[in-house]
Amino acid sequence: MHDFCFTIPYGLLLLGGGVFGYLRKGSTASLYGGAGIGLLLTLAGYLSLQAFHKKKNSYPALILETVCATALTWVMGQRYLQTSKIMPAGVVAGISALMMGFYLYKIATGGNHIAAKTKCPYHTITASQVMNTLFAVFLFLLVPLSLLLRRRKKSSGRLPPGSLGLPLIGQSLDFLRAMRANTAEKWLEQRIRKYGPVSKLSLFGKPTVFIHGQAANKFVFTTDGSTISSQQAESTKRILGERSIFELSIEDHKRVRSALLLFLKPESLKQYVGKMDEEIRKHLETHWHGKQQVTVLPLMKNLTFNIICSLLFGLERGTRREKFVECFQTMIEGMWSVPINLPFTRYNSSLKASKRVQNMLKELIREKRIQLEQKKASPQQDLITCFLSIRNEEGEEELTELEMVHNVMVVMVAGHDTSSVLITFLLRLLANEPVVYEELLQEQEEIARSKSAGETALKDNEFGGFHIPKGWQILGVAPMTHMDESIFPEPAKFDPSRFDKQASVPPYCFVPFGGGPRICPGYEFARIETLIAMHHIVTQFTWKLCADNHFSIGLQCRYLREDCPLKSSLEHDFEH
Repeated sequence: MHDFCFTIPYGLLLLGGGVFGYLRKGSTASLYGGAGIGLLLTLAGYLSLQAFHKKKNSYPALILETVCATALTWVMGQRYLQTSKIMPAGVVAGISALMMGFYLYKIATGGNHIAAKTKCPYHTITASQVMNTLFAVFLFLLVPLSLLLRRRKKSSGRLPPGSLGLPLIGQSLDFLRAMRANTAEKWLEQRIRKYGPVSKLSLFGKPTVFIHGQAANKFVFTTDGSTISSQQAESTKRILGERSIFELSIEDHKRVRSALLLFLKPESLKQYVGKMDEEIRKHLETHWHGKQQVTVLPLMKNLTFNIICSLLFGLERGTRREKFVECFQTMIEGMWSVPINLPFTRYNSSLKASKRVQNMLKELIREKRIQLEQKKASPQQDLITCFLSIRNEEGEEELTELEMVHNVMVVMVAGHDTSSVLITFLLRLLANEPVVYEELLQEQEEIARSKSAGETALKDNEFGGFHIPKGWQILGVAPMTHMDESIFPEPAKFDPSRFDKQASVPPYCFVPFGGGPRICPGYEFARIETLIAMHHIVTQFTWKLCADNHFSIGLQCRYLREDCPLKSSLEHDFEH
């Protein structure tokens, strides 16, 4: 049997499946991946057939067929392992694995067998038969293609301006490059100048609508959960899990959010202030006291993660925590990498680390469950015991184990990056503003003297006069309104007094923790953590910058690298 006898039907099957997947679910990955590889395979089969007519073998065609089949086996096999869905992942992975074996066999045995005198049926193909075959293929594709064109025609007049870019890639590489270079805000500002406050693009394989401004913030934070959801990119979803609060809608979202708020509400957090204070004191004694110079960001990440381990998991210092930190850091490194799941890529390492973190959390949950049953732990001891103690009307655990694991991971990521970067920037800004620093120092010394110890659209939407189709991502960048000169004069200036009169700030313009039903559940946790850390740093140290002072504040602050050049020289400390 010759390779083209299987390759051409195989390619047409993938081509049709890719188009069908796009029409059914709006998946551009299905359209470009399935249809693209299907076309490549059909082309390779045709080239092999032409070579066979000339009594030759086309090794480039065989190699192309093998590469396509191998890629499909890997990608769809991974998807099947994650979803356990027979259709289409399991079936495509199985067929592709068989085809890969067949192609490798053909290459190993010298290609198609060509007999000098024996005619292959393909040698007798007439021009009319070729035309009939092509006409059948045309009819096979005509219906789905016509539906696709009709759908595009129906919505194209109302879609926002902009381009979806190259298939699958879109603007993803440019966006990631801007994030890593700390120029993401400028990149988005260029889009605003070119297309206005609403534009379309493609990020991480999905069509996306970028919206900006006060009205955009209100739309994102107040729109009903049945209309849009706070889903992450598919690449991030595979790392953080499909049952995280970001991926849930309506009732499931409310249920998990209520469980998180039970632990993170101000009344509950009061009992953890002492524990948080203890972690910060230990950190400063270990890493700051006696040092002439420190690099702030990695130390702040170390501090915030230790607080997370202590308060959220009850995981004390030691080998187990160190192993947890190592896996966690590998996991988050791949969250904003190019989502190519191939061996030795950062994204692949991140997925593997995510599985290790999830296994460690499952083990921790089992231990906490036993401790609760034996009365060796209290329901409010940490986040995990809090989750385990919440029961439904039937007396069963309100959250599934997978929901506990995935939402603990979300809290880990959110609590690790945001607070550490905020404290780092505060130290940088205070070093450059001695007047503000003196006011803050005076305030904190008075406190020390007085205190005692211790989104994706779920249905079609309209915004700004434009149509947002169901399934499209919505990229609303709330921090950009913080740097809008029409709202905040001199937005780049560090001026805490501008917030003395909160009533003067228009609604949905200053939204550091989101708003409405999508306000960050952990905002009180972050506020208390930052206040305690800054209190101890300000009252125990003075500092000056001893490295490059030229990096900006805004959208990109979340993605600062650990080698970010903010180093502080500690001049002296005070004992209290």
